[in-house]
Amino acid sequence: MTDLLYGRDVEHARIGELLDRARAGHSGALVLRGDPGIGKTALLDDAAATAGELRVLRGMGIESEAELPFAGLQLLLRPALGGLSALPEPQHRALSAALGLPVPAAARTPVESPSVSGAGAAEPMLIGLAVLSLLAEYAGDAGLLCLIDDAHWLDRSSCDALLFAARRLYAEGVVLLFAARDSDRFTAPGLPEHRLDGLAPEAAAALLDRHQLSPALRYRLLTEARGNPLALRELPLALADSPDAPAGPLTLTDRLLAAFHDRVDRLPTATRTLLLIVAADDTGDLAVVLRAARDLGAAVADLAPAESAGLLTGPANAGAAVSFRHPLIRAAVYQRAPLVDRIAVHRALAAALDTPDQADRRAWHLAAATTGPDDEVAALLEQTADRARDRSGHEAAAVAYERAAQLSTTAPPRQRRRLLAAESALLAGDLDHAAQLVTEIAPATETAGQPLVHAERGHLLGLVRFWQGDYAGAHTQLFEAADRVAADEPSRAAVMLMQAVHTAWYLGEAQLVSTLDRLAALPLAPQDPLLPAVGYVRHLMDWGNAEPTSALRDMVAEVRARGGAPESVLLMSCGAALARAQDDDAFVLANELIAGYRAAGAAGRLPTVLFFAAEVELFAGYLIDGITLATEARALAHDTGQRHWVGQIDSLLARFHADTGDEQACRRHAEAGSIPGAGGSAPGASWAHWALGLLDLGWGRAESAVRRLEPLAQEPYRHQVGALRAVPDLVEAAVRIGEPERAAAGMDRLIRWAASVRRPWVDALVLRCRALLDDAAAEACYREALDLHDIDTRPVEYARTALLYGEWLRRARRRSEARPHLSAALEVFERVGMRPWAERTRAELLATGATDGATRPRGPVATLTPQELQIVRLAARGLSNRDIAAQLFLSHRTVGFHLYKAYPKLGVTSRTELKDLAAELG
Repeated sequence: MTDLLYGRDVEHARIGELLDRARAGHSGALVLRGDPGIGKTALLDDAAATAGELRVLRGMGIESEAELPFAGLQLLLRPALGGLSALPEPQHRALSAALGLPVPAAARTPVESPSVSGAGAAEPMLIGLAVLSLLAEYAGDAGLLCLIDDAHWLDRSSCDALLFAARRLYAEGVVLLFAARDSDRFTAPGLPEHRLDGLAPEAAAALLDRHQLSPALRYRLLTEARGNPLALRELPLALADSPDAPAGPLTLTDRLLAAFHDRVDRLPTATRTLLLIVAADDTGDLAVVLRAARDLGAAVADLAPAESAGLLTGPANAGAAVSFRHPLIRAAVYQRAPLVDRIAVHRALAAALDTPDQADRRAWHLAAATTGPDDEVAALLEQTADRARDRSGHEAAAVAYERAAQLSTTAPPRQRRRLLAAESALLAGDLDHAAQLVTEIAPATETAGQPLVHAERGHLLGLVRFWQGDYAGAHTQLFEAADRVAADEPSRAAVMLMQAVHTAWYLGEAQLVSTLDRLAALPLAPQDPLLPAVGYVRHLMDWGNAEPTSALRDMVAEVRARGGAPESVLLMSCGAALARAQDDDAFVLANELIAGYRAAGAAGRLPTVLFFAAEVELFAGYLIDGITLATEARALAHDTGQRHWVGQIDSLLARFHADTGDEQACRRHAEAGSIPGAGGSAPGASWAHWALGLLDLGWGRAESAVRRLEPLAQEPYRHQVGALRAVPDLVEAAVRIGEPERAAAGMDRLIRWAASVRRPWVDALVLRCRALLDDAAAEACYREALDLHDIDTRPVEYARTALLYGEWLRRARRRSEARPHLSAALEVFERVGMRPWAERTRAELLATGATDGATRPRGPVATLTPQELQIVRLAARGLSNRDIAAQLFLSHRTVGFHLYKAYPKLGVTSRTELKDLAAELG
């Protein structure tokens, strides 16, 4: 520990552990939080001083650059940019564009994927992945320490990229230390935090006793400082100048500001002017500061008094930066200055920033110097917002559009800019900001001749409320918005109503049918690309339709032939395919979208399609594959702040663990997936009911299973994918407790659904249920069901039917006939890892007099974690560590670490041997 630290042994030790782990090749992150002056920067300095052989990168958030996209990232990564060429090409291009560097020419045509961001914009999370890769490259074998001070002033784009990288650190030898005040501007969910309190009395006294103080003054300062190190250093200096300053009720921060005010007031006028320029610019760019100073009658020599007073840290050379010794000094300088002086300084800085690469900073200084509406400045800020959006700096774009709207003199550009601001905030994931911006667009704009503006307002508000979990509110907004444009803009209305189908899905069947009817009534043109998709989705609940629904693959082909549809429409169609039992087509489309999103680095859009693909794996009985997909989906949803999908995927994972019989994991995920959103409903509630009901059924708790599963046959769940497919479980549980009537409503819906979707595997489920409900017809139903099941594509459903038939045969004392069916079921249950069902089947098999009921060992693949399985599969296909890392949003070092752990489990020593396990790896 350096001599500058007093009383921080605990924090020093915790950071030291992180540094030691980095030297051993492991990674970690820590957020240090505390009040101004509490010692956060000193701990960062101490970490840098004790880093030893670790490489060090240092950056900080700068208040004046908090609205400039990737400004913080540029400052931090500057020494490491020589490693850009080692990154995969898409990451290299994305990070270069974000940082304003020359973008390398593409060596190949990038994979196309639907996009909602600006033309040419990279996916925000691709930039985060590029940051992770670059940090891993720069760490090399030595390891790396990244220090980010004043993280609360980081621009949102830099913050998102760094937090994405921090959450996915694992085995790179990289440590990220953030220092931040308590502020909503910097939240880091998922990262460990340590709060700094005031120094203990002994340490505070030791720091204060560096000054020669009287006992009375010493006691007073120890009382007022409350252990704050900055106060213990600065207040003695302030009281030396003003020994009779009274103690008062001011907060400690205000008292420190007052002390700095006094020191600034004693400086010459020209020095105060220079200090105000440095405070307003806050980048420390000496050339810019001096150009602005010339217009205000100050020069470089006027810096000297401020340096002598200990307020500034002067530049080491002509090209270096000038900065305040502490952020509170900057605040004191800027706050004490009269408004007229602040305006003059901002105008001077705008004039000094006269090159194209400084256009964004110039626009913001002009905005700060503007006291009323100004269309010229508003236009400059809109251009700044456009540039931020095109670099994926969506939050920065939102703020710039918002300020441009405030400076607009007339309603049309003001409302248009507010819409752009709200859209950018929504793309940034800042739902609260988006909601605030949308509500500022007054509904009265419709009467001012802007019906489309009002419709888009409702559309955006509907999307915001949907992602906040207020499905009823979202549905109302989307319906009203679509109504406003249905006659003149039916395609736009169709997109809104497709989103309304999603909101209605969680509200109930009546709302869903009403939405589908409204969608069907839209007057779309015969060649409209959306027409095939609308025609496909409109039959979602039309179970009485005599004609079979068209195949999803045919619909998608037609849509693309007509020019394509928005991404949200394709995603809704994928979900509709599962509701229409077109699992194979849904799986193909989901995997096509997954491949496109991986290639584009669209981590934020992967959870949705990974969820669809995992559903299909579950329904087909491929549990390891499904858990692997769902685990990745949940991690990405968590890392990208998608609370809706985190809950939904938690419930899906609960359903997987119900099959495997892992009671603890099932209940944990079901509980997490049942947390209601803002509107009082949980998107994963139906999955959670099914998971817990199936868990009870598997372990023989049939009464509890019925209670869990009964709600799925009722509103608001009964139309949902999982609810329909849970009916056979409800029938089995109800028959076991002798109350089959409790499954009657669900059985009726299952029969109607089967007649509508016309799939052999659905007919097999109906036959299995009939066999349970009608003992006289049981044997014929079981035999026909087994003929319709496909053990290769849906092994679990085959095994469930074979088990029930085997049980029925054993009860009929036809033991020898029961054994083959029970043996076939046992083989499936053990192979896929369904422990409760395997134990039940084994007991039945032994009851028939069979001698071969022993547990069969599962293959080594079953010992891999989901992430290890993903990585091993890709490695077996010949992908390099870097290729695998790009697909899974990891660093190549983490990929190598997981392969190192997986090889012994599989009994191999190299990549080449993995090919021998291709069949087992799937």
